Amino acid sequence: MSRENARYKIKIVKDGPYIVSGNLPLHEKVIVPKNGEYAFEEGRPLPQAESYALCRCGKSKNPPFCDGAHTKSGFHGQETASTAPYAERAARLEGPGVDLLDDGRCAMARFCHTRDGDAWELTAYSRSDAARTQVIRAACDCPAGRLTAVGKGGTVYEPELEPSIDILQDPEKGVSGGIFVKGYVPVEAADGTVYEPRNRIVLCRCGASKNKPFCDAAHLLIKYLDK
Repeated sequence: MSRENARYKIKIVKDGPYIVSGNLPLHEKVIVPKNGEYAFEEGRPLPQAESYALCRCGKSKNPPFCDGAHTKSGFHGQETASTAPYAERAARLEGPGVDLLDDGRCAMARFCHTRDGDAWELTAYSRSDAARTQVIRAACDCPAGRLTAVGKGGTVYEPELEPSIDILQDPEKGVSGGIFVKGYVPVEAADGTVYEPRNRIVLCRCGASKNKPFCDAAHLLIKYLDK
């Protein structure tokens, strides 16, 4: 399910930032409600560079970039997330037309909710073409990579995403979201372990996740806002 895109790299510094290398494109995206669902809109332009450091502690005065605030704030960024591959961690919800894999890593971006119900509810009704299509779309739109739709013949549905990073903003909730990493960019832990490259992940940037380095929607709890 994964394929490493070795041209790029995200290196986690112990109790420090994410060091991004390889000229990985950086954008800001805004989560907006649209016709009873959710969509991304372009945010402010961000500077591009061959390498750059993204804040992980949530204290930078120059977000999304690191300004050294982690040293002054005494940030403890210990990584606690499992390094097991997705296939081992994900539970399978079986439906009549499509199955849904779920590893529980939620960034609360809400793309799993459609006008006709959420991805889990629709899986139960996936005998119909309409429900099956909605499940696949909802799973593919999940930025955290929590959900993956799998056809009854074994087809794994995964969108084609170019390697890039989106800094998420969530004005509907009055908060700033995590770091959406796309396109199988490898993420190296502070101890040198490489997490399984995934097409879709969201990294924590508020500093409060209990599942570092991944976002667990803690930005909503602490009302993190980078403005």
